[in-house]
This record gives sequence, C-alpha cells and structure tokens, in this order.
Amino acid sequence: MIDWSKCPVVESVPGKVSGAWVFKGPRLPLYVLFENLAAGATIHDFIEWFGGVDESEVKAVLDHAAQELRTRVVHAHPVR
Repeated sequence: MIDWSKCPVVESVPGKVSGAWVFKGPRLPLYVLFENLAAGATIHDFIEWFGGVDESEVKAVLDHAAQELRTRVVHAHPVR
C-alpha cells in the first residue's frame, strides 16, 4: 500500500470523507483522480472537471505514487 502521509498535497482526517486520502484544498478523494485517469481522462480534463485542484497537485500525487512503486520494486528485487 502507498504511504500517502509523505505526500504534502494530501491528507486523511478521521471523520471527514470517511477518513479517505483527499486533496487538501477541495477534500476531493484521491481515488477520483485514479478512476478518471483509468477511464481515459487527461490531467487537464480532471482539473477542468474538479475545481480546486491544480496541475502541480495532481503531478505531486502521481509522482508520489510512482516513487513509492519504484521503491517497492527495488526492495522486492534488489539489483545484484
């Protein structure tokens, strides 16, 4: 599982949005971003459709996820 606590543009607050990880400003759940990208939306579509999130925040979330996944691959299969 990705450790979102190290991504500065997101937060999880117990009792708000069911404790889901959300973009800080608009409190938009991260899964909304990933569902829309998986359905074929672009980053720019997402920003247009869901106000309050900017490109730098979306890229920070995607970069964080990519880095977490890269780290897991390196630890799972160390280079020899």
